[in-house]
Amino acid sequence: MSDGSAPGGIYGRGLRYLRARWRVLVRLGGWSVLETGQTFLTGYAPARALDEGFLAGRPGIGLGWLGVAGIGVLVGALGTVRVYAAVAALVEPLRDVLVGRVVERGVREADAGALSGLTQQVEIARDTFAGLVMVSRSFVFTAVGAVVGLASLDPLLLLVVMPPLAAGLGLFAATLRPLARRQEDFLVADEALADGLGRVCPGLRDITAAGAEDRVAADTGRHIDTEQRAAYALAHWSVLRVASLALGGQLPIVLLLACAPWLLARGVTTGALVGALAYVTQSLLPALHNLVHGLGTSGSRLVVVLRRLVREPAAAPAEGGQVMAAPGGQVAAGEPHGTPAPQGRTDTPGPEDDPTDAKPADRYGPGIAPHPTDRAPALYLTAVSFAYGPAATPVVDRLDLCLPAGAHLAVVGPSGIGKSTLTALIAGLLQPTDGSIRLCGHPVPSPDAAALRVLIPQEAYVHTGTLAENLGHLRTDPVPEAELLAAAEAVGLAPLLKALGGPQASVDPAALSAGERQLVALTRAYLSYAPLVLLDEATCHLDPGAEERAERAFANRPGTTLVVVAHRISSARRAGRVLLMDGSRTAYGTHDELVRDSPAYRELVGGWTGVPPKRSEPALPLGDADRVDAVAGPGLAGDRGHVVAHGPVRQAQVPSDLRDGGPLGREG
Repeated sequence: MSDGSAPGGIYGRGLRYLRARWRVLVRLGGWSVLETGQTFLTGYAPARALDEGFLAGRPGIGLGWLGVAGIGVLVGALGTVRVYAAVAALVEPLRDVLVGRVVERGVREADAGALSGLTQQVEIARDTFAGLVMVSRSFVFTAVGAVVGLASLDPLLLLVVMPPLAAGLGLFAATLRPLARRQEDFLVADEALADGLGRVCPGLRDITAAGAEDRVAADTGRHIDTEQRAAYALAHWSVLRVASLALGGQLPIVLLLACAPWLLARGVTTGALVGALAYVTQSLLPALHNLVHGLGTSGSRLVVVLRRLVREPAAAPAEGGQVMAAPGGQVAAGEPHGTPAPQGRTDTPGPEDDPTDAKPADRYGPGIAPHPTDRAPALYLTAVSFAYGPAATPVVDRLDLCLPAGAHLAVVGPSGIGKSTLTALIAGLLQPTDGSIRLCGHPVPSPDAAALRVLIPQEAYVHTGTLAENLGHLRTDPVPEAELLAAAEAVGLAPLLKALGGPQASVDPAALSAGERQLVALTRAYLSYAPLVLLDEATCHLDPGAEERAERAFANRPGTTLVVVAHRISSARRAGRVLLMDGSRTAYGTHDELVRDSPAYRELVGGWTGVPPKRSEPALPLGDADRVDAVAGPGLAGDRGHVVAHGPVRQAQVPSDLRDGGPLGREG
């Protein structure tokens, strides 16, 4: 098979496609003959109406010929309607072929551009191909009708009209290949600029933090300059396209008028001269205009799109290739593509985790987790660092952490400090820039480690189906109803389960509140076999009592190690250990130890614990003109004009809420 990326491959495939549909082409040509007849009558009928009718003093004959021209218009309209149906029969199979190719590549190669191919590029190819068929067919049959008409009126007219028309077509044909190259250069430059901006915009904070503004600006400037040069080159070649249109379509009109005395002196009638002008102005010029603009612009665009859609599958990556993840989950340009890291077990399925077409066993592997390595810690992090980009400031910087089996850890810190990033690293959804992570002795990421943990994010996933199906989502074996009811009672789902009508009741995810969806997800995790449970603000939509019940259920679950991204001080107090993430002020210990030894921890929770700071930091009076209180006090929460020292301006910190800068009234 020829390379679809080469022009020859595209053109060869196009010819084979057309040969396979020769019957459609014959039908298309047959109906287009009616358009040829309409074009012929456009000049011939007015010429006869003048010469044999109105100029000869016989208006009836003149009106009769005009009537014939009108009938030709009606017949041509009928042909145009049939032509559209034939074009659809030619174009729609192409769309089906391209869709099949894009879907096949997307499934087999996990092509990230498959969605764009389906939603945009296939439709561009379909519409452009249809437009090219219409303008090319129209020009050919219109030109045939006009040439036959000119020859019928007087062969001398061909001597005036045909040379500039042929010269214009020749100039246009000569510019097609260079114009296509310039069009492709422009599209490639535009795509490169869009891709560059797509990488820069999500990482503006990291760019600023790394002091890379000048470098990024220079790179973006180069993309802009490249696109500008491509646009100028395309515009220069477009001038020749305009010149070919003027030469082939406008010059014949000028020549007919300038040569009128010469033509009349050699027997060309007045009607024939008017008919020739009608052919040029009403038929040839519009058809040539459509051909030049349609084939010149859309044709090159079609070639570019088809090269992307029908390209051959990429060669398999060399063994050992790595995938470098950029922010947003995109693969960094210029890096070798290897096998992505296993996604592991998470409460929020990815696109491959559609509950409607796969069993839990297909998604999560063995139902029973692999046995932990003897005497290995439940979680062991060694000098773990992670940054969203090579020049970005690390979100996690050389973090060491060791949790024994059965430990209960609360992770706290200001918003955006990296708490969710840490849970994603532990779960294997992100790979550390440096360092290593082991889960019960198994390296992360790995299939064994993925089977040993369950991650519950803030936005819980509930699918359509029965409540029992939702709760058993992470189990390959059927969950006995007694075990299911016991888990629901332990986590706090029992009232909702009863209200819905029992385990076999149907669940409408949209009808559940955010807190109810979190209870379903928490019970689902409770029923899983994973010994490590990661709660990434998974109880943020629950009231403090429901949150405490759920956390205590996991803490008391046999063999469970619990890591909670805490958003209330009560979660930190319940945990055996607390990890404070705050850049250089990161600290680890019990709640009481951190309150005693960590100023950053006291700053975070001092407003609720009532513990004074170690050194004198008197709060400004509430009536101060600045309206800022250095440390949130018990009476401050109801005053929206105040902020805590570490929060954004004009946001009040909610009592018993550890999230940095949460607006008042956020918690239920």
